[in-house]
Amino acid sequence: MTQAPSASSQYPLIKIVGISGSGKSTLVHGLRRAGYNARPVSQEHSGIPDLWAQFDRPHVLIYLYVDLAGQTSRRPDIGGTAQAHAEEETRLAHARQHADLRIDTSQLTPDAVCGVALAYLRHRRVAHAPGPLPPLPRTGGWAAPHAPAL
Repeated sequence: MTQAPSASSQYPLIKIVGISGSGKSTLVHGLRRAGYNARPVSQEHSGIPDLWAQFDRPHVLIYLYVDLAGQTSRRPDIGGTAQAHAEEETRLAHARQHADLRIDTSQLTPDAVCGVALAYLRHRRVAHAPGPLPPLPRTGGWAAPHAPAL
């Protein structure tokens, strides 16, 4: 017996990669709320340069950057240092190079980041569901057991 495809799999895959604290989970949530099949890739912790391309190749790859000051204020739990930030940038170099859209989130609100991504996806005429897609489990700082459920 085969399983029916999920609603998400009927639409082009959008993968979000980026520096810890750049807003990957938040952007995925916003894009899924708008009907886009978005998924985060936690490549900043991996030594595999093309992890973003593994498993399912995305129709669109979005790269999010945040400077060290922004990362530290958003994710104090990771104890960001200049060296760790630089290592993340190195791990993400391949994804950044191949990204269709790059957004520096350092000075942007989550709504502004989502707005930039939505404008790009609409411009590219990327197909999406007529309504929200189911949310994915949170990652990063919000994944702690004591975090509120969204």
